[in-house]
Amino acid sequence: MKPVENRSTWAATAWGRATRAHERSRREAATAEQNEVIAAKTGSSVHLRLAETHRRMAACHLSTAILQESYARRAASWAAEDGGSPRFMSGVAEACGTSSATLALLGSDHTQLAFAASDTPSQTAQDLEFILGEGPCKDAAEQQRPVHLSGPEMVARWPGYGPALRALGIGEVAAVPLQTADLPEACLGALAAFDPRPGLVESGALTAIGGALARTVLLDPDADPTLYGGIDHRDNVNQAAGVTSVQAGCSIADALALIKARAFSEGVSLKQLAKAINSGQLKIA
Repeated sequence: MKPVENRSTWAATAWGRATRAHERSRREAATAEQNEVIAAKTGSSVHLRLAETHRRMAACHLSTAILQESYARRAASWAAEDGGSPRFMSGVAEACGTSSATLALLGSDHTQLAFAASDTPSQTAQDLEFILGEGPCKDAAEQQRPVHLSGPEMVARWPGYGPALRALGIGEVAAVPLQTADLPEACLGALAAFDPRPGLVESGALTAIGGALARTVLLDPDADPTLYGGIDHRDNVNQAAGVTSVQAGCSIADALALIKARAFSEGVSLKQLAKAINSGQLKIA
């Protein structure tokens, strides 16, 4: 059963964030228009660049507002029906024209620190990337540019991940790095959409959604970096690695590698395997 406080606050919090994002978007658009007027009168390239910057920020805040509104609607329905907890990433996937999308937060060495998924297929896809060490989020973050592949291209690019992704029934994937205009060289991770709507990458829409996530959903003072509880830091997997490390007399890194290999070879989820290890039902040595 849902906590009582969540029932009354999740939707209201999301609507409040959406309202503030809309207001910020309007302010940025108004400032952009002022600079455009000055640039038209004076021919100032400085004001033209300022206008472009404020237009980008207006679009970023608008994308944030749309994502928050999408979550607010789901949260309101959740509160009314007492159903399962809604996922913020479901709204992100909807904006991408698909039902499956993931967000991966990566360290400086591009190893996965945490993730959020919209549904079971996208979670499985993210688990595969974590296990195999290859895939769209890792490439987008490392190269700091969009990645967009389909069909045989996925298999050629990722010998392990590509066939596994196709076995899930996914025929196309697009990913963009999570960056901000203030610190373009810094990359928080990546956003991936599976079987996205046509033209999502070419139009720049996926980049805009990724920018909104990075700047105003994860890093803004008004942000919720947990995505309303949707971020998974793989605590159960890390705990299982610690247990296996003691049992096998190896390092945590080697223990984690053993767990990943077992999950992949047996076709079971990391969550399932970690639960069995932590409960004492399974020993990997």
